[in-house]
Amino acid sequence: MASEDVKRSESAVTTIVNLAEEAKFAKEGVQAPSHAFLSICKSLVAGGVAGGVSRSAVAPLERLKILLQVQNPHGIKYSGTIQGLKYIWKTEGFRGMFKGNGTNCARIIPNSAVKFFSYEEASKGILYLYRQQSGNEDAQLTPLLRLGAGACAGIIAMSATYPMDMVRGRLTVQLDQLSFAFRDRLASCYHLMATIHMLYLQTEMSPRHYRGIFHALTTVLREEGPRALYKGWLPSVIGVVPYVGLNFAVYESLKDWLIKSRPFGLVEDSELGVTTKLACGAAAGTVGQTVAYPLDVIRRRMQMAGWKDAASVVTGDGNSKAPLEYTGMVDAFRKTVRYEGFGALYKGLVPNSVKVVPSIAIAFVTYELVKDVLGVELRISD
Repeated sequence: MASEDVKRSESAVTTIVNLAEEAKFAKEGVQAPSHAFLSICKSLVAGGVAGGVSRSAVAPLERLKILLQVQNPHGIKYSGTIQGLKYIWKTEGFRGMFKGNGTNCARIIPNSAVKFFSYEEASKGILYLYRQQSGNEDAQLTPLLRLGAGACAGIIAMSATYPMDMVRGRLTVQLDQLSFAFRDRLASCYHLMATIHMLYLQTEMSPRHYRGIFHALTTVLREEGPRALYKGWLPSVIGVVPYVGLNFAVYESLKDWLIKSRPFGLVEDSELGVTTKLACGAAAGTVGQTVAYPLDVIRRRMQMAGWKDAASVVTGDGNSKAPLEYTGMVDAFRKTVRYEGFGALYKGLVPNSVKVVPSIAIAFVTYELVKDVLGVELRISD
């Protein structure tokens, strides 16, 4: 009897242990993917918040940059950063400073989310391959590998959100074209009523007037075809490689160098302060945008091609005008330099530089702070 009781007890214990193990495995099996999914969502949210905050902070400079890039060289209204901002404030008020920012944020939030997440995943994949190839399990990402990971992230993010960027450019330029026509015609009182009628037709009846993001997308699709949504995509992608790649490479490499060398007492307990991180982000943004800026100008001009209300390309004599038509990226470069000189490739560089310094810095720091708040392990430097 005693032997049977012992066997029964052993059997009961074994059953309990098996059930406990099964419950543990089942629990782990359910929670693992849930935890991974939650981590991905938090990473995307952090990237989106970083993009929205950083871009809204510099929205007036972003709009001025685009207007400088596409304005008619023989009808210059914006001659510099301060003058341009004052001009927009005087003619359009506070709302004019943020014209197109809603569309911009609608593009930059998913773009930033995808970009940061793609960089993390690309970094992990590249680091894994690098360790396998070198046979060193303790190897870390080099600046060149970070450049490659950043380039991959930039291409993915740009391609996913490019139609929104194209529409944003047109919405930003649109009001400028209408307000210019209004001021030009009001110079003669005789044309006052004709001007009011023209503006009514342009704002209410013209199929080329965009009333919002969705209307702009559908109008471009209907009148110019789906390929129009990707005008300027090639120079954009080419520009993204050095721009985003250098942003991540310079930012992460600077952080690593500061943590290892600890110069000027900037590092405490292997952590960089917010001000130091902002400085790293500013340096990264300055390097990236200086290298890639000419491609950004060409991208914007190719986006305006095919839109009859966009600015015209004016030939050297200043008399004859031709529609903005480019056969490709090389042709856009050639015509821009031929009609306006090499300096046209850097139109808007000053306001863009003023914009990029805080924008990139704020984006990187906000991303890391939001991830800390959400309790997600930072993997951007892994």
